[in-house]
Amino acid sequence: MPQFAQALARGLNVRHIRFMALGSAIGTGLFYGSAAAIQAAGPAVLLAYMIGGAAVFLVMRALGEMAVRHPVSGSFGQYASRYLGPFAGFITGWTFAFEMAIVAIADVTAFGIYMGFWFPEVPRWIWILAVVFLIAALNLMRVKVFGEAEFWLSIIKVSAIIAMIAGGIAIVVFGFGLPDAANPGLGTMLGEGGFFANGFWGLLASFSIVMFAFGGIETIGITAGEAENPKKAIPAAVNTVPVRILLFYVLTLGVLMMIFPWNQIDGETSPFVQIFDALGIPAAAHILNAVVITAALSAINSDTFGAGRMMYGLAQQGQAPASFAKISRHGVPWMTVATMTAVLLAGVVLNALLPESLFLIIASIATFATVWVWLMILLSHIAMKREIARKNLPASEFGVPLWPVASYAALAFMVFIVVLLGVMPDTRVAMVVGAVWIGLLFVAYRFGVKGKGHARAELADETAAPAHGAGAQVDSAR
Repeated sequence: MPQFAQALARGLNVRHIRFMALGSAIGTGLFYGSAAAIQAAGPAVLLAYMIGGAAVFLVMRALGEMAVRHPVSGSFGQYASRYLGPFAGFITGWTFAFEMAIVAIADVTAFGIYMGFWFPEVPRWIWILAVVFLIAALNLMRVKVFGEAEFWLSIIKVSAIIAMIAGGIAIVVFGFGLPDAANPGLGTMLGEGGFFANGFWGLLASFSIVMFAFGGIETIGITAGEAENPKKAIPAAVNTVPVRILLFYVLTLGVLMMIFPWNQIDGETSPFVQIFDALGIPAAAHILNAVVITAALSAINSDTFGAGRMMYGLAQQGQAPASFAKISRHGVPWMTVATMTAVLLAGVVLNALLPESLFLIIASIATFATVWVWLMILLSHIAMKREIARKNLPASEFGVPLWPVASYAALAFMVFIVVLLGVMPDTRVAMVVGAVWIGLLFVAYRFGVKGKGHARAELADETAAPAHGAGAQVDSAR
């Protein structure tokens, strides 16, 4: 029987957290989702990624400020409870956990499909079962083992993208693999209708896809409770990740559209297949398959970690089963890992039984959940800043730049994205599903949560702690 500790073990360093945050936002959204974004906006999709990336950076800075001040594993779920109220924390925490579970289910299914490319005679469920137990084992070990695994998986993904960028630039400059009549460069990118080929409406239509691609980056906040030095690790990760993501998305897709006319990217396969094919590499498909397998493993690993730590935080607040707060001798919340493993196994079965039409609903829930979490992060941060000013508390060590203008601008942008989800026909189902989900959580909170679950979270204010480390001051909510 596991020995129980009072808190999660701290074993994640700056290197782990930086690449976890980077890897969490580089996955299916880039390798496959970018095709749909390009179809919607044409070359203007680059502008959409830059605008969306800037907004996400401000969200991450807001989360980073709160995480440095209150380094807890429940992260934005507990921040919402502390500054917006226990019901807001309950909805935010469970919505994020549910989002991570859904995405992980999709990723384990994708892993089975990817392995089928190499081993078509092996039943898909065998690969899925194997990866579920592998990820469970990684998450049950010391958190440092998890961090190392995620670091190396992310290294492979990032290296592959850098190789794609380098190869694409070589094609543009030297014309490798292209027919003699080809004219790689800005002429190819802008030759089919100019930069705003599908007009301003096309740019707007791409935002829902673009913002979903950045989803998952908020997992960095959850690492604060297990970071060896949150005040160093969190700022380092937050400040470097947005620039790198914009570099990878904008530069990669820019090079891609300089090689192929954007209207020839049909989305039937990953746009990156075209780069490898253009390079004339015989094993292009195998190389790409290895990359997407790595991306899937990294995503499942990160999703399991994020959902489990969020449920651990909810349990601490009395908003999830108390067993979710049990800690193993390795300092890991083993019950939440076991729960996520069960969800993945059940999800594999459901995935095989449900008709494909239901996948749109699943994807819509994830989109709605991502934007909801970002809205709650911004609202919690604004409420915290107001309280700091009202109570004359010590200034944050990692503040949001251009406060308050930047924070309110990011908040307005996220509301704009929610409105877009309801306006666009293809994503309107997200609003319906989101409303139903919030309604179900309201019923669960009203009838299922008792006692301290109806109280605001109490968080230690690390900024207010004495410099000699005589203990953190409890920032009680009144």
